[in-house]
Order: sequence, then structure tokens, then C-alpha cells
Amino acid sequence: MIKNPSWSRAVRDRDSGGAAGGMDRVGGTVLPSTVALSFAGVGKRFATGTVALEGVDLRLARGEFVSVVGPSGCGKSTLLRLASGLSHPTAGEVRVGPGEVGYVFQDPTLLPWRTVARNVELAAELKGLSRAERRRKVAAAIDLVGLGGFERHLPRMLSGGMRMRVSLARSLLLDPDLCLFDEPFGALDELTRERLNTELLELYTARRFTGLFVTHSVAEAVFLSTRVVVMSPQPGRIVADVPVPFGHPRPPELRFTSDFADLAARVSGALREDER
Repeated sequence: MIKNPSWSRAVRDRDSGGAAGGMDRVGGTVLPSTVALSFAGVGKRFATGTVALEGVDLRLARGEFVSVVGPSGCGKSTLLRLASGLSHPTAGEVRVGPGEVGYVFQDPTLLPWRTVARNVELAAELKGLSRAERRRKVAAAIDLVGLGGFERHLPRMLSGGMRMRVSLARSLLLDPDLCLFDEPFGALDELTRERLNTELLELYTARRFTGLFVTHSVAEAVFLSTRVVVMSPQPGRIVADVPVPFGHPRPPELRFTSDFADLAARVSGALREDER
């Protein structure tokens, strides 16, 4: 359950000792220990009658980074809300492995009266960690996203890209097993977006959390991901699941290679084909 959307973290508790046979128990169900997130026949109908999702089947193995692309209104953000527990399916089942879940919204959602360090600290504060432990984790998270020296700055003193780095540091503070990203770089200029893509990929390479990333940018999806999932117009269904063969680490120059262009064209083709 996400305790406070301003820092966006959902928590799943491990069973003491774990489940037998290499399985993790979540909410009374059982997931293989290699699976971080599972959607099985998931549908979502809102009270207005709008059907956002229909028959969604998707599994994320631990350590995968999966991006979701599709037209506006196809239910991409709804997938994230279901994974976080902020919303619940009206059909099918969503299962999340144990451990911390980090959530990064489109907007950094920083508290304007708190400094960078105090905004990052919020997750650990709500978790009830000691002051010494909070300070240690905050220092490590701020250093991880390259904001050393800005600890005492208020959000209004930062650029858009720096504010998003604060949001990333806050989400990574408790070393989440699963990270959910709802178009976090969509409002940034292209150069800042590409730079943060590279930095996020470096964080993923170092931490190897499981990631579910929503974006409208095909190039961003291909650059970041181990798989790209394509969704149909509303009601959202998965119409393509494209593996990305590039290894890690991935240099920024990868974006300018013919292999990258071919794969991006394949994802774009799946989007256009479903629209037709």
C-alpha cells in the first residue's frame, strides 16, 4: 500500500523465511521467485463505464526492464497503478513479488518547503528508520543521482532535470525490488531527457532492480529496455512484445546505430499496424 503519494512507494512484506520450493508468497497467492510482477487476464473498468484494460497478460522476470508504449488513453498508467496497489483490477489478477516498490510519477511531486535532502529522506522517515540510518541512505541516494552539493537547495532552486533526479533518489532510497515509472521525463527538453535516460540506465545496470516504464517515446523505450510492450488503443490490450537484444552497459551512441533504428522501426510498425 502506498502510504503517501508525494513520495510514492508501495510495500510488499516478505514472509518470514520465504515460501517453500523457491516461491514467494504475496497476498495469499504464490509467485515463482524469478517473477517480480504478473498480470493475468487483467481488466479494468471504471465506475463511469470506461474500459481501460482488457485481457492483459504480462510477466516481468526479476531484473527485467520493460517499457510500455501505446496511444494516449490506452491504459499504460493504469497498469502502473494496478502494480502499485493504488488501484485494483475488475477482472483477472495482479501479483507483485515481495520487497519494496518505488514509484516515479510524471511530476517530481517534491514538497516545496523541504530541501533536496529532506525530500529524499521522506521515504525513510515514513518507514521509521533511525536518524543515523536515514542520513546514511540519503547521502548515498543523492550521490547516486549526481546531486552532491545540492542537499540544502529547495526545489524552486533546481532545474526540471534536477528535480526529477531528486524524485529518482527518493524512489531508490530504500533499494526497491520493483520500480514503476510513469513517463518521468516526458516534460523535459530532448537533451535533458536523453541525459537522464543514460543516467537511469546506469542506475539500472548498477542496481538491477525490475523496472516497468511507461513512455510515449519509442526511442526512449528501446534505449532503456530489455523488452518493449506495445498496447492497443482503448481498451488497452498487449498487441506486441518486442525483445531488445542490446546488452549492458549501453553507450549513448547506441541511439545512432542502424540496429537501434531497425528495432525502433519494428516497435513503431507494431503501433501503426494496430492503429490501422
